[in-house]
Amino acid sequence: MAETTVGQSVGEPEGSDIDATRAARPLSLTPATLVIALATLLALLLRGYQLTRPGVLVGVGDYDDGTDFGSAILLVHGVLPYRDFVTVQPPGITLLMVPAALLSLVKGTAYAIGLGRILTVLASAGGVVVGGLIVRRRGIFALVVTCGLLAIYPGSVQAAHTVLLEPWLVLFCLLGVAAAFRGDQLASASRLTWSGAALGFAGAVKLWAVIPAAVLLVILMANRWHAGRYLVGLAAGFLIPVLPFAVLAPKRFYDSVVVAQVFRPSARTPLPYRLQQLTGLTGLHAGNLVMIIAAVVVIAGIAGTLIAAWLATGQPPTVLESFAVATAGLIIVAFLVPDNFYYHYPAFLAPFIAMAFALPASRLLGDSGEAENGIQGSAQRAWPRALRPPPAWVRYASVSVAALAIVLLPYAVPQAEHTPRPTYAGAIVVLKRVIPPGACVVSDQASLLISADRFVSSVRGCTVVVDGFGTSYALGHRRAQMAGTVPVVAQLWRRAFSAAQYVLLTRDNTQRIAWTPRLIAYLHSNFVNANLPLPRLVLYVRTHRR
Repeated sequence: MAETTVGQSVGEPEGSDIDATRAARPLSLTPATLVIALATLLALLLRGYQLTRPGVLVGVGDYDDGTDFGSAILLVHGVLPYRDFVTVQPPGITLLMVPAALLSLVKGTAYAIGLGRILTVLASAGGVVVGGLIVRRRGIFALVVTCGLLAIYPGSVQAAHTVLLEPWLVLFCLLGVAAAFRGDQLASASRLTWSGAALGFAGAVKLWAVIPAAVLLVILMANRWHAGRYLVGLAAGFLIPVLPFAVLAPKRFYDSVVVAQVFRPSARTPLPYRLQQLTGLTGLHAGNLVMIIAAVVVIAGIAGTLIAAWLATGQPPTVLESFAVATAGLIIVAFLVPDNFYYHYPAFLAPFIAMAFALPASRLLGDSGEAENGIQGSAQRAWPRALRPPPAWVRYASVSVAALAIVLLPYAVPQAEHTPRPTYAGAIVVLKRVIPPGACVVSDQASLLISADRFVSSVRGCTVVVDGFGTSYALGHRRAQMAGTVPVVAQLWRRAFSAAQYVLLTRDNTQRIAWTPRLIAYLHSNFVNANLPLPRLVLYVRTHRR
């Protein structure tokens, strides 16, 4: 790989009029800033709207937010992840949620998770800002497409409706990319250290960050000094938040974060559903063939744009383009091969697939100059002198069409941005009335207890099970589907039920609790159904202790 020049993007000679223009025009008045601001506002409106619906802000959001945010609540109450309970994700999200979890000490866990959801919305919208900063040197078209898709992409919006990992993962990955590149080229060695630190911390949020981190490392291998600085930052960003927890409980940490991720036996998610989510057509009820065709069109469009830009301009893909295309391709493979796939996964793909299309498309349009200089940019410098770039009206039309599509797509695809989910609002009121504060409650879904302010117990010996799924995966290893036959898992659940005063079960409890005949017999011998008006829920109350 050829040596890159720090601080100089493609087609930007030193001392050009671009620098003078940028210096004379305040950042707040540039077209680039306007595009980023409008896209960020759109992102906030779409994500914030979800939280304004009845019962959503402090209601039950998801199974995963109970585990992700619940670990932070327990941490601020002195209960340590991995050592005292199983959580299958690295500790990054736990640390990020500590400020919100502190609110639980004075206002209860429901208000705390509400604050956590607001912070997650801001993190998701922050990804739009950072994505814009990455591509801002490539013209208005690249900005509109990248920021616009990040703002409206259904997977990104849905992942921000509660405390999930993907918005934070994307934010820190994009911060790492922004530090690694200046324009189309690699930045200085010192910035690469910070790039590694951001990507390392992204890995401490979710291990998927290894994909962009590895792609960037391959690119940097052409310069060992740069690669070394990057690796130092990468190690520091990951180890500083992770090592304290791993040292306190090394085996449990390994079982939770590594084993539970590798051994996840489950029914395979159908391919059409994956393609529907990845293409963003979540609001359309089309047949399997339509989904496959849509996915082929998207992939062919990106590949065709990349090749067309190369042939038309006579210039190979830039380093940033190569990074975006390689990362997007690897993420798609990672989402299609494993058995597991969930609706919030595609949020991780959004920024990379947006850049993979927007960057070569901007070169094809001849809009490869600074976005601060308007739509017309510096088209002439992006094309060989023997060829003529498209006329200015083509660039203006392309930007207009892209902007119009970004604005209209959320309306054209009803409910693509938000899928209604049960908030259990009525059930939460009943649970708060029936279960006294500080009681020991066992449930297969921690988020129910968090929204009811009954997650933290003052009962001595109350065993915490934040993630029933994860506990079976981590401690049951290859026998996760029969985790109840694993002694350590069976004993954990028996201790939990022995100390419990209440047992709250959802319809999915058979998949989350390692039931055994002995445990079922214990439940029916020591608890009675409260027969409360709790749709989709059953509350058991202890009658006596045997």
